[in-house]
Amino acid sequence: MKVAVYPGTFDPITLGHLDIIRRGAHLVDKLVIGVTTNPSKEPMFSVAERLAMVRREVNGIPGQIEVVEFDSLLMEFAEAQEATAILRGLRAVADFEYEFQMAGMNQQLNDDIETVFLMADVSLQPIASKLVKEIARYGGCIDKFVTPAVAEDVRRHLNGSR
Repeated sequence: MKVAVYPGTFDPITLGHLDIIRRGAHLVDKLVIGVTTNPSKEPMFSVAERLAMVRREVNGIPGQIEVVEFDSLLMEFAEAQEATAILRGLRAVADFEYEFQMAGMNQQLNDDIETVFLMADVSLQPIASKLVKEIARYGGCIDKFVTPAVAEDVRRHLNGSR
């Protein structure tokens, strides 16, 4: 069975993430979405909220998709999931430089697990969770970047935190 892990913070999950998930699920027998924390980022949503959000948003996408929390080295998580690949989305050259370095480090940790890059759809390339949150915090419309349910989650969170 070909298993891939698609790791991220998904804070919040965007249309770009969903594009990579749809396309990635088509390539493997099982796609494990690893929802993690990143100490360098300040999350808007708790891990539990992000897990629920991602599970809701991937419901109905064809393929075997599992959403799992993890807080470890990515390669340790991938090994525990019996993954043969790490799935990563690329938006721009800056993404490639970072992802290329990470893929090299991960290969040093376990060269049996390949890193597979998917280019984001051209219309979705500018979307980044960080920018979605920033636009929302200043009262801008994020409907072009996330699903209606996620936009409502963000609005509800911002209204509750003011």
